[in-house]
Amino acid sequence: MARRIIIFDTTLRDGEQCPGASLTPQEKLEIARQLARLGVDIIEGGFPIASPGDAQAVKRIAQEVKGPVIAALARSLPADIDAAAAALSPAKRRRIHVFLATSPIHRKYKLRKAREEILRQAVWAVKYAKRYARDVEFSPEDASRTEPEFLHKVLEAVIAAGATTVNIPDTVGFAIPDEFGRLIQGISERVRNIDRAVISVHCHNDLGLSVPNSLAAIRNGAGQVECTVNGIGERAGNASLEEIVMSLKIRRDFYRAETGIDTAQITKASRLVSNLTGIVVQPNKAIVGANAFRHESGIHQDGVLKHRATYEIMRPQDVGLGESLLVLGKLSGRHAFAKRLATLGFRLPKDELDRAFARFKDLADKKKQVFDSDLVAIVEDELPAAEETYKLVYVHTTSGSNTVPTATIRLSKQGKETQDAACGDGPVDACYKTIDRMTGISPELLDYSLHSVSKGKDALGEVVVRLRRQGVEVSGRGASTDVIEASAKAYLNAVNKLVSSPARRAYLSRRRTLHP
Repeated sequence: MARRIIIFDTTLRDGEQCPGASLTPQEKLEIARQLARLGVDIIEGGFPIASPGDAQAVKRIAQEVKGPVIAALARSLPADIDAAAAALSPAKRRRIHVFLATSPIHRKYKLRKAREEILRQAVWAVKYAKRYARDVEFSPEDASRTEPEFLHKVLEAVIAAGATTVNIPDTVGFAIPDEFGRLIQGISERVRNIDRAVISVHCHNDLGLSVPNSLAAIRNGAGQVECTVNGIGERAGNASLEEIVMSLKIRRDFYRAETGIDTAQITKASRLVSNLTGIVVQPNKAIVGANAFRHESGIHQDGVLKHRATYEIMRPQDVGLGESLLVLGKLSGRHAFAKRLATLGFRLPKDELDRAFARFKDLADKKKQVFDSDLVAIVEDELPAAEETYKLVYVHTTSGSNTVPTATIRLSKQGKETQDAACGDGPVDACYKTIDRMTGISPELLDYSLHSVSKGKDALGEVVVRLRRQGVEVSGRGASTDVIEASAKAYLNAVNKLVSSPARRAYLSRRRTLHP
């Protein structure tokens, strides 16, 4: 009989630690709703002590998302645990996730504490968290580089103190699958009260082994896996939710384990996370990459046409791929539009729906067909920015082989419109220089990408940019049938994030020191 593996999704916490992947509370809520439809067991909404925005996001998720357990991260400190408890207070099912480093290198250089001090603080933190929640998870940070005998002692103590889940993080992606599997097996065999807690794992991808390590842990007794959509996260990222889930599903004969994930929702979750974070999924990414179900080799094409299983171990439909049979156009009404958005994972308030519907009608007049990818881009373009200080009202550019590229832009700030113009090396550069003049900031452009998000000559273009200013990196995105307008929208979206609240900027710059 297959064991049921708990899926703990940390896209909104560890995933957001990916440089430039900052999400607003509204964007976190949209992703959390999709995670609930995906069927994850636990959603780690954020790190409430890190910023007011994170605390607000966790609280909104706790209030509005039903089904999964809602978790929040806290260091083993009273202020952190108090903040996590306050943010989680509206949730019917809540978990406080506390962590404390245990490895020799962390004890010596980061915490400057002896073993016994670490042990006492870990036990205290679990007991303190139990005052607020029955469900408490404890993570010994950098567990894979901790002495096994000390790790076992810590785990036994925190379980005795009331921890219901003990998570084993491979924080720096140091472990090798065979080695990590033996670590989990050793915990199963040598921690005397381990039957009173679930063994969880949280693997990073620095050596490209986060998924193999997670699967090795499941083979050796782990009952929970912490992972993220598209594998996003700190440095090289985390274990990919979709790769773990589909590995267990396709190789159920080997792992004898299963999850409660609705795999048909995987692609929707992947695209939503990609679009809102601005992090494009690589084409050859397993399960959700653009090439995952494409065949170019003539031999492969012939084999698939004769029998799909010759070259495909899963169907595109298993992960929610495939064009919709319902194609919306300019004659479609508001009800059909809203219903289609709901099937794509969006349930918008009336004012946001009205704006999105107006954008849809405008696009439908320009395109013969409006695809699901067009609708997703429209809705995500309407989601509020961190703080929408500046709004694009008008953009006009002139360029040519014998013309100096010039952009004229009109912006709105707090209801007051201003206009300016500047020249550049091209129309996009001219737009960005104009926006810099008008906003008074000149961020460094780290990356610019343009791609089509739908089909045809009149396809909707999506631009993603990454900016850096004063050590803070953010991404911005914009979509339009006019690539210049999309470029201006993406840049302004990122600028709005850069000029958002000082507390959030401070959080972005220091978040790397605050995670397990």
